[in-house]
Amino acid sequence: MQIEAGKILKGRVTEITHFGAFVELEGGGSGLVHISEISNDYVKDINDHVKIGDEVTVKVLPNDSGKISLSIKQASDAGESPKPAYKKREKKSRPANTGLVGAPAEFSWGNEKQESMSFD
Repeated sequence: MQIEAGKILKGRVTEITHFGAFVELEGGGSGLVHISEISNDYVKDINDHVKIGDEVTVKVLPNDSGKISLSIKQASDAGESPKPAYKKREKKSRPANTGLVGAPAEFSWGNEKQESMSFD
């Protein structure tokens, strides 16, 4: 099988490293999906997105080094629905800032003028 840049192919994850995932392509050949090409979201740990044995759809990226570079995120941008990677945390509301801890007694966050306060 001729592996050309821009083709969308299917493959199976065979190895995971801290910098990417190796994918064996259908029809022969294998390539690397760099961590930056795993997802459109920030990827802290690749294991949160893919596991060994997962079938993935990848896009072949142009590469002059002779190695096969692949992208999962660009393949999903090309029409494949992305695999849900992880559940995002809900944002928690913060309590209102009621004042500065350890501020001098004469200091106030109000709009009133502090005429008696001196920095000398």
